[in-house]
Amino acid sequence: MAALLACLCLLPDMAAHAQSPPRKTVVNGRVTDESGDPVAGATIVERGTSNGVATLSEGEFSIAVLPGAVLDVSCLGYIDQSIGTGTRTEFEIVLQEDVKAIAEVIVTALGLERNYADLTYSADKIKGSQLTGVKDPNMILSLSGKSAGVQVNKNSSGAGASAKVSIRGVRSVASDNQPLYVVDGMPILNSTSEQAYSAIGGVADAGNRDGGDGISNLNAEDIESVSILKGAPAAALYGSQAANGVILITTKKGNARKQQPVTFTSNLTFQSPFSLPAFQNRYGVSGGVESWGARARMKTYDNAGDFFRTGITAMNAVSVSSGSEQVQNYFSYANTAERGITGSNRLMRHNFNLRTTTGLFRQRLKLDGNISFMRQVVEDKPVPGGFYMNPLVGLYRFPRGVDITPYREHFEVYDAGRKLNVQDWIAPSDDFEQNPYWVVNRIRSRSLRNRVMASFTADWKVNGWLRLKARGNVDYVNDKVRQKFYASTAPALAGANGRYIESSYSETLFNGELLAMFDKRLSPDWEFSATAGAGLNDRTVNSLRIDSKTASLYFPNVFNVANIVMNGSAYVDEQIDARRQTQSLFATASFKYAGSLNFEVTGRNDWASTLAYTSHEGSGFFYYSAGASWVIGKMFELPRWISFAKVRLTWSRVGNDIPMFITNPKSHVTAGGGINAADAAPGTDLKPEMTNALEAGLEWRFLDDRLGVNLTYYKTNTHNQFFKLPALSGEAYAYRYENAGNIENQGVEVSLNAYPVYGGALTWQSTVNFAHNRNRVIKLHDELREYVYGPSSFSSSYAMKLVEGGSIGDIYGRAFERDAMGRIVYEAEGDSAGLPRTVGDGNTVKVGNANPVFSLSWGNTFSYKGMSLSVLLDCRYGGRLLSQTMADLDSYGVSAATADARDRGCVMLEGQRIDDVKGFYKLVGGRAGVTEYYMYDATNIRLRELAVSYALPQRLMRRTRVFSGMTVSLVARNLFFIYNAAPFDPDLVLSTGNDNQGIDVYGMPTVRSIGFNIKLEF
Repeated sequence: MAALLACLCLLPDMAAHAQSPPRKTVVNGRVTDESGDPVAGATIVERGTSNGVATLSEGEFSIAVLPGAVLDVSCLGYIDQSIGTGTRTEFEIVLQEDVKAIAEVIVTALGLERNYADLTYSADKIKGSQLTGVKDPNMILSLSGKSAGVQVNKNSSGAGASAKVSIRGVRSVASDNQPLYVVDGMPILNSTSEQAYSAIGGVADAGNRDGGDGISNLNAEDIESVSILKGAPAAALYGSQAANGVILITTKKGNARKQQPVTFTSNLTFQSPFSLPAFQNRYGVSGGVESWGARARMKTYDNAGDFFRTGITAMNAVSVSSGSEQVQNYFSYANTAERGITGSNRLMRHNFNLRTTTGLFRQRLKLDGNISFMRQVVEDKPVPGGFYMNPLVGLYRFPRGVDITPYREHFEVYDAGRKLNVQDWIAPSDDFEQNPYWVVNRIRSRSLRNRVMASFTADWKVNGWLRLKARGNVDYVNDKVRQKFYASTAPALAGANGRYIESSYSETLFNGELLAMFDKRLSPDWEFSATAGAGLNDRTVNSLRIDSKTASLYFPNVFNVANIVMNGSAYVDEQIDARRQTQSLFATASFKYAGSLNFEVTGRNDWASTLAYTSHEGSGFFYYSAGASWVIGKMFELPRWISFAKVRLTWSRVGNDIPMFITNPKSHVTAGGGINAADAAPGTDLKPEMTNALEAGLEWRFLDDRLGVNLTYYKTNTHNQFFKLPALSGEAYAYRYENAGNIENQGVEVSLNAYPVYGGALTWQSTVNFAHNRNRVIKLHDELREYVYGPSSFSSSYAMKLVEGGSIGDIYGRAFERDAMGRIVYEAEGDSAGLPRTVGDGNTVKVGNANPVFSLSWGNTFSYKGMSLSVLLDCRYGGRLLSQTMADLDSYGVSAATADARDRGCVMLEGQRIDDVKGFYKLVGGRAGVTEYYMYDATNIRLRELAVSYALPQRLMRRTRVFSGMTVSLVARNLFFIYNAAPFDPDLVLSTGNDNQGIDVYGMPTVRSIGFNIKLEF
């Protein structure tokens, strides 16, 4: 009995002991990706419980779990992993990237990181590896075909050429319509000192020159990722600079635990020109300079093909990432050496970059500093097109059946009377045609660019819901250009003793921002985040151009400023501290409900210095956006075959300040003491340009993310365009500036992503991008029937005009006269009997539009163990382009088309036989010929990129005890056209500005690049 009572007394203690939970153990760890970079935001959950934490910015976590617990680790974009704790308390967890999953975090406006599912607008994220797989010296050209609605064109000016990027069409007459480039949250310079604005000959008739762009100066190997914010809603927070979209570049930074701290890459490619004009070799010389002679057996000379050489590009880069938990460093050096396909065209570029990041006060204060230096020299860059100073004019016109070798070997001969060498050519050297070998050997140029970019960011985490950030950057670009034109260069373009140009251009950008960022959960279902800030953007330009032009030099071929005859025939242009400043206040706020519905608003007010002397000087201009997105699957259960479903809608209004120096224009002094008076009245009534934009879209993924679609519809209307109009009667000035107009862009973008094969040794990823944009001129000014925004002051067969109901990109010129049935009318008598009549001598007939109907790209990547094959096909459908090159070649009788017509004995024109072949081509050909006849369909399909790569096995790398990774690749770019309706490459442009789009005027041929890459990791 006593024993029983004792047992009963022990029961409460035993029950209490049985009910007490086991003691938990604190587990610490760090989550990284396969490259050793920390994974922030990964979720660690104790299996079977609600106990979980998320990793911090450096990937660290700490969680208390029961003994023997299993941790489920997950993060969007990575394959889930389960870890048994056992008796361990410290873990290093490496997550493998899930190539099917969409990236969770994307960098957006102001450099803020956002969850991709929360975005209310369309944005694309492109990895840095997609830019370095098949390299180009201008890294932005590697974006071609990788994002729907983004059109990338290359200037046809050889080594050092700039790029024209347009997002969702052209919307502004006054601006260059290029996007804003932002590096690590801070805007950078992308302006150019000079671009072609005429098909003839550039500034002061010196030949068209491509002054280069800013984005091409970056080292592609330093880029971690690129975010493309396409629409005005995405760019609203950046202000007027971002009216045409934003390209955000995130660069690499140091990592103390990086498994491959040293990386070396080497790229070597060979370029060969293709898509040259088709020449005839059956009809010989006539008149000494043309090829309208009799048919004969002639020796075939490939004078054009022999002029070009094989180009070579070598790009080498090394980067080092190191440091400690407190301080991380990243250093890189890159060298780019390029030999162009003409003459002595060469480029040499050096890039240095140093970035340091550190965390203080237990990582509550983070400092990030970066400085980079670039030095680039370009020798003898060819003109991108045009008639002046262009070697291709004389080369392509050269009579058929004649060997050009004597003029190559003896492009100059000694003139005893002048006691110097002068140009030797088959014809007198006029303003257009010169010996091509004289042009490349005796019209020389050298451009030097030094660029320094520095930035600093301080990020202070005040508490769990408030962060303060201060950051600033400076971007300084300095260009120096020297051009030498030797005596006997075309006398209409240079003095008897030659011509010398000395020019300099420097631009400095200061940018500073203060930001306050709030992020707080208001309730279990509601989350609130906001950012408010102030910014200052200040740009200053200094430039000087001294050009002897036709005033000549005192002593022949002595090239310095002191030798210039400085009279009224010389040319001087100078800007002294031309300054443009914008001061801004801005804010954004978002509310998210149940992780499903997200509402976002933005607002910004800019005070721009260009609005001085206007009524908006004090108030500036305000603009805003509002958007919503809904992730349906977070609120309603969807069928299992739907992995993700989201819809979004955004409306925005974005401002753009006015051009410089038109609210208070001043007269200025010209060379020789002349006065150039201001011709337009002060634009004190001008208002900022405004763009209203609507965007709607959906993003759906199916079958466990094996198939995805991203569809976007957008519509933008840009008002208050800037027009220069004739003055009203009685006014003191000849012109006046007015705000007017409404230009609309409306389009659709579709991106499809699929994994037809996934999960085994073989992976096949396929991506299709489609974009269609329609541009319309809804309204011009009431007093303006048409607006010519391209060149119109010379005798030519075309003009670029805006007409209500038309669109930007319309080309006007001469056309065939037609009757009421649309049939061509022919001359019945006289010397022109049997030849078609023409109309539009004043470039008054619309003959086509340069914009494509749609663009389409299809990229495929096949991966099998260490092997990888990437193929990118790029298609442009529709649009009409003008080739003045072919018009001129036909007029000289050197083209294959003229020989074919002579063989037939006639030209067939819309079913009509024309027997006078030479008379026909003399009528329609030439610089001022019939534009309609030389409009070509711009449709083309090309193999844009091809790469075959092999990563050597890790077991082999471990044996070396030096390398941790090695990848070798065979690469090709612009390998060939699958289809091309035009006799030239429609991708190449004469200018990156608005003028001369869709015009080919003796442009340099496109090049095919083939070579190899090697990547070594230590």
